[in-house]
Amino acid sequence: MRLGWALGGIVLVALAGGCTSDETPQKTPVSQPPASAPVWSEPASYSYVLARGCDDAKPLGRYQVKVADGAVASTDRLDATVVTPSAGADEDLGPATGETGEEIEAFTLQGLLDMAQTAKEDGGEVTTVADGTDGHPVKVVINVSDEGPAGAECWNVSDYKAG
Repeated sequence: MRLGWALGGIVLVALAGGCTSDETPQKTPVSQPPASAPVWSEPASYSYVLARGCDDAKPLGRYQVKVADGAVASTDRLDATVVTPSAGADEDLGPATGETGEEIEAFTLQGLLDMAQTAKEDGGEVTTVADGTDGHPVKVVINVSDEGPAGAECWNVSDYKAG
């Protein structure tokens, strides 16, 4: 986007400085930046699927999240595999997913945006992608580590339904 503005500025300066003939100057079209997504306003109730992880083919976890009255009302793990411990085992193995079977506490989409804003204010690298039709977040990447891209935390939002 900056390159387009810079090139447009150079063209305008060149035209203004180099045109000294009596001809009527031609207007040069200046490229406009692409339209941005609309500003999203969080509804009181909605649902969405949250995928955690930067590898879209193998997310660390997928969750169906329902929000009611501005708070998470329910979260269901979509990719959990139930593990039955062997006879005599006294341990609760939890879900057998990914490397650790780690569960997360799901959040509202506004909570996700707030988390991204806090990370940005703390000096982290943050990328947020919004839906072009209503502006709800569809991807948030947060990196507050010194590990480069390997230290990023990614959140993908799909199947968003307001109301």
